[in-house]
Amino acid sequence: MNFGEKMTLIRKQKKLSQAELGKRSGINGDIVGKYERNEMKPSIETAKKLADALEVSLDYLVGDGDLKILDKKTLKRLEDIENLPDEDRTNIFYTIDNLIKAAKLKAI
Repeated sequence: MNFGEKMTLIRKQKKLSQAELGKRSGINGDIVGKYERNEMKPSIETAKKLADALEVSLDYLVGDGDLKILDKKTLKRLEDIENLPDEDRTNIFYTIDNLIKAAKLKAI
């Protein structure tokens, strides 16, 4: 997916119009449409404003990968975990890994 496709996908998932996204990011709604159609490429500063308004990482929006962090609460949680002592961090990740395994088994 390219920049415009990712931006469109996230905007629609958040049920925002181009005008609403423009208002949140301080960018004209018509320009948002041009970015979505890949008629224009934003500057890095503008792309950052759009990523912030959409609550995704700039890396997701402009990068090649499809991995995204949609909400800043999740990112904040990961940062909080990273700042814990090694033993606590290890225990938390062990618990998360087991919950993920259980959910995958349940889905089969």
